[in-house]
Amino acid sequence: MAEKIDAISLARQVSANRAIVDLLSDAIAAYEERRKAFLELADRFQKSKDPAETKRLREELARMTFGG
Repeated sequence: MAEKIDAISLARQVSANRAIVDLLSDAIAAYEERRKAFLELADRFQKSKDPAETKRLREELARMTFGG
C-alpha cells in the first residue's frame, strides 16, 4: 500500500500525506454519488406502477447491492 501511495504522490508531485487526503476525498465523493444513485433508484422502484419497469428496477437494485 505504501508503494502505491508513494507512486501516486510522485505522479501528482505532492506529499504522501496530501496524496492520501486526495484519495480519501475522491473515495468519499464516489461513495456519496453511489449512495445518491441508489436512493434515487429505490425511490423510482417504490413509485413504479409498471410491472416491467418494477422488475427492471428490482434487478438493477440487486446488482447495485450485491454486485454482478
